[in-house]
Amino acid sequence: MANKDNRRFDRERRTADGRRRERARDAMPEVELDENTIIGRNAVKEILAGGRDIDKLYVASGDREGSINLIIGMARERGIPIIETERSKLDNMACGGRHQGVVAIAAGHSYSTIDEILAYAGSRGEQPFIVVCDGVEDPHNLGAIIRSAECAGAHGVIIPKRRAVGLTSTVVKASAGALSHMMISKVTNIASTIDELKEKGLWIYAADMDGTPYYSTDMKGAVALVLGSEGFGISRLVKEKCDFVVSIPLYGQVNSLNVSCAAAILLTETARQRNS
Repeated sequence: MANKDNRRFDRERRTADGRRRERARDAMPEVELDENTIIGRNAVKEILAGGRDIDKLYVASGDREGSINLIIGMARERGIPIIETERSKLDNMACGGRHQGVVAIAAGHSYSTIDEILAYAGSRGEQPFIVVCDGVEDPHNLGAIIRSAECAGAHGVIIPKRRAVGLTSTVVKASAGALSHMMISKVTNIASTIDELKEKGLWIYAADMDGTPYYSTDMKGAVALVLGSEGFGISRLVKEKCDFVVSIPLYGQVNSLNVSCAAAILLTETARQRNS
């Protein structure tokens, strides 16, 4: 008799627990999955096979079962950064959806090559004007930089594959429509990309605090403006490869501007010189 009572008690407890979970789930605010976030093995495999631009691939740490190895191999063939992370982070990225240990972040805009950017400048009969972002991590900053670049008449923006934000939906929104008019190139190495730009005849200007005031610097002709990350600025190697260093004199107590604000000032001045 006692065994029957125990079984009935366990069954009632499980039922009550299930109802509590349902009520808790119903009470949770509904979170919409970002349109550029692809979850689940089949969906990620299809988008990789379809050739869509992918910024990053996240996989659960230690998970190499089933089709995960195939997905990782496809991503490596395309040079897509692969990041191992805890399942809890994947749960958050997937907004509770069934991710099966894999989440892909697709680009909100297709990428171009550097040669395509240079060809676009040539088609307009203009000297190339390019913005290089060395590790900008905040999507709002990148979106604002793209917007300023488009307003200044730049032909393209270059961003790195790693340790930087890609073209997320937040970047698309922050650009306020400018991204649809701007060519973006994603490269493996910023330092070697600067070497390539120099070989193609561009002068490279680094934006840093110890440079010549921007308003007394000649920035006409074929130019590329290099902007650093929010926390660390331009990396040492990248800065060494630049031809010039320009700065914005400051007169307050704070010793630096937000990178997107600095970009707006420098890009506007470059545009003024190019069109004067």
